[in-house]
Amino acid sequence: IGVEPFINGMAKFLAVIEQEGLRNIRLWDGDAALLLPQLPAGSIDAADLLYPDPWPKRRQRKRRFVSERTLSLLARVLRPGGRFRFASDIDDYVGWTLARLAASPDFDWTDEQADDWRQPYPGWVRTRYEAKAVKAGRVPSYLTAHRRAS
Repeated sequence: IGVEPFINGMAKFLAVIEQEGLRNIRLWDGDAALLLPQLPAGSIDAADLLYPDPWPKRRQRKRRFVSERTLSLLARVLRPGGRFRFASDIDDYVGWTLARLAASPDFDWTDEQADDWRQPYPGWVRTRYEAKAVKAGRVPSYLTAHRRAS
């Protein structure tokens, strides 16, 4: 399931799907937090949150996708042992996400050393947001957590 709330992103997504001839994909053109409650429990193996809007101003942070509520929704739809990956170049959002993962009864953060979250995921294709971040001197982080067994 590909989720992209912005029309330009969805248009690019559709072009790639057509170009690659993909047939085993479903799309949602809205907020993933609205989709998660509609999915059956344990129905997905993995979820990737790549360069989400960081909502950097303090008063905006309540809009960030990663929250106690959305992690709980995500945990419900991930199978036990399912993977959640988060990539961002905004240190504050990375720290925010780590704090919420650590506080969650549903996830284990599996990285063991700094290089684990500094190295891109195997098979990673750099996003345009990541390219802009690196060009601006920001360092991306790649977090991985797994759904705890119930």
